[in-house]
Amino acid sequence: MSDDDYVYDEESGEWMPASELAAKRQLAEQVEVRDAVGNLLADGDQVTLIKDLDVKGAGQTLKRGTLIKSIRLTGDPQEIDCRYEGIKGLVLRAEFVRKR
Repeated sequence: MSDDDYVYDEESGEWMPASELAAKRQLAEQVEVRDAVGNLLADGDQVTLIKDLDVKGAGQTLKRGTLIKSIRLTGDPQEIDCRYEGIKGLVLRAEFVRKR
């Protein structure tokens, strides 16, 4: 037996250790970001573009097949933060990328 306090979980109707309930709630708060084909994305992944994209404000077009290295998740299930040479603050929609 552990010395952990037990708390009542209203969702499941069970008594469980407080640490287990906290872990369960943290897992529920995580946002899943999926690419165009349904692969789960994570921080640091490499992705390729599946469509030519015009970048607003930069006057550039990113071509299909362009490799984007080291993405970061933003907390929004449809947006990823990226770095690409010559473009600062690039945010891409997850529906236009495929995990490499």
